[in-house]
Amino acid sequence: MFTDLISALTELDADKSTGEVQKLLDSGIDPFEIIENGLMQAMDIVGRKFEEGTFFLPELLRAGIAVEACSALITPVLTEDQQVARGTIVVGTVAGDIHDLGKNLIISTLTSAGFRVIDLGVDVPLETFVETVRREKAKILALSALLTVTMVRMEEIILALRNDPELKDVKVMVGGAPVDQKYADTIGADAYGENALDAMQKARQLIS
Repeated sequence: MFTDLISALTELDADKSTGEVQKLLDSGIDPFEIIENGLMQAMDIVGRKFEEGTFFLPELLRAGIAVEACSALITPVLTEDQQVARGTIVVGTVAGDIHDLGKNLIISTLTSAGFRVIDLGVDVPLETFVETVRREKAKILALSALLTVTMVRMEEIILALRNDPELKDVKVMVGGAPVDQKYADTIGADAYGENALDAMQKARQLIS
């Protein structure tokens, strides 16, 4: 049932992918089935190709564009309750940093995975992250930084969550050009997303 969609996505064909998604939706297939058995299966294959060196960053970006296009068709069909059930993720670029390309790619992949995503934008102060996580009952906070002088804000935000009895169990995922796994471990993050696809896969693992 989902073979043609998976094939189109792994071939990085956005037009064909959206056509297959529309066919499935028109046939009455549950949107979450399309996400789990179509989009996620395809992205797992893309991820393996990237790890093996068969795909590179340009292919990863094209896959992201195709998934974003598919997500644009699926998201309006999902109910708020369905997205809340999957989990809410708050995403933002830390204070002092106005870069959002990587963040926007991550939002697209997380949305395509069925998550309810709250985008706080760029240059977000610590207080806004904490208040939003609390208000939205988020399961994950995803922090982005593109500058070495701003990535130190990540540790401050993590400490604020850990010191709050209500928020100490919220999972924190970090990413961005100057960030790596070693830094994520040093500041006590729960996961490091090397790229948009990796961030989506890590989010699924954290939720499960």
